[in-house]
Amino acid sequence: MRRIFILGQALFLVLLFACNNSHGRGGEIPDSGLHERLLSLPGVSVKKIEPDSLFSEAYELRIEQPLDHQNPGGEKFTQRIYLSHRDFARPMVLVTEGYSAKKNYSMELSKILKANQILVEHRYFGESRPDSLKWEYLNIRQAAADHHRIVELFKPIYKGRWINTGISKGGQTAMFHRRFYPDDVEVSVCYVAPLNFQQEEPRIHRFLETVDGAECREKIKQFQRRVLKQRDQLLPLVKWFSKGKGYSYPMGLEMAFEYAVLEYSFAFWQWGTSPCDSIPGEGASPDQLLDHLIKVAGFDLFAEADVKYYEPFQYQAYTEIGYYNYQTADFADLLKVAPPNASNRILAPQNVPLTFRPEVMRDVHEWIQNESNNMLFIYGELDTWSASAVEIGEKTNAVKVVQKGGSHKTRINTLPEPGRELALSTLEEWLDMKIER
Repeated sequence: MRRIFILGQALFLVLLFACNNSHGRGGEIPDSGLHERLLSLPGVSVKKIEPDSLFSEAYELRIEQPLDHQNPGGEKFTQRIYLSHRDFARPMVLVTEGYSAKKNYSMELSKILKANQILVEHRYFGESRPDSLKWEYLNIRQAAADHHRIVELFKPIYKGRWINTGISKGGQTAMFHRRFYPDDVEVSVCYVAPLNFQQEEPRIHRFLETVDGAECREKIKQFQRRVLKQRDQLLPLVKWFSKGKGYSYPMGLEMAFEYAVLEYSFAFWQWGTSPCDSIPGEGASPDQLLDHLIKVAGFDLFAEADVKYYEPFQYQAYTEIGYYNYQTADFADLLKVAPPNASNRILAPQNVPLTFRPEVMRDVHEWIQNESNNMLFIYGELDTWSASAVEIGEKTNAVKVVQKGGSHKTRINTLPEPGRELALSTLEEWLDMKIER
């Protein structure tokens, strides 16, 4: 018995050593060779970072890009991206972030497809900001060319199916990338992405005038009026709240207060964080009114740090992709500093030409109607941005899924059946792969 026990111990040690060896020294995953391949890419700097549990390796990369892709020998800037590796044989999800990419994160599709992932920071945002801010090169065609070059760099490494995707402005960015480079990826999944046709989209106002029930819309309007009526009690509270947050307002405290009140209805439906019966009614204290206003709309959008952060977005909004203003007729008797039909143009870069080119989004619309094969669009029914949701035609196999009662947080995994199954089975067909449920 003792001999058998010793032999058993020896066998256990052999097996343990073999298992450890299969993962490299110290139980590490064997070297995939990816790091060396990344180091060999032209114009790319590489920094290894910690992956999350979905991936075996992750890298923060800086890629040299032309400021103007029509003049590749001219001025350059570096674009930040994150690469998360799972398996060379798995699909690649290209996340076209519409803003800064301050950190690496895992997109829903990467989890669903058990895919590799490249997350791209948008040009002119975060650390992908050129030294010289030549605003004319911040447009959808130049950004699409950034993404095309990234695909060209990494397709020799990841030869499986490619999918691009993004949320909101990121979803727009995926749409625009596909418009100009339709063969870069096999499939696009665009979440809650509007397609606006005017500098300040009037469909937003029609949506806010008809969304859900009249009773809830009236509660929203009366709340806004109640807050404006109590400005003398609320402004000192806003001042102290702003001081605690470190907020300062380029437009001034009082105008920021009025803009936040006007923003309330848009934000209420966009995010769906508060039910109608949570709206403070008559008799609510100033503290209760302000707490609710902060919860739903907030003041950060109009604070200096956010205004500076969103400057590139506002430039794009007022030159190509569109935005919205506020209807003020219901509050004209209570507004003191905000102009009629208050424009968000005040948030855009100042002393910069902001000529809107409506033909840009019309071109994207026509392309979607006629050529947008293998594109999946996901929307929330009550999201304010669904007012300008993409309309698909009958000439392509594009699919649009709208979650009833859904908000800007709508995703494939929030869709109730049969919408979720439609999305997943559509992806299975287009990618020619089985997706685990």
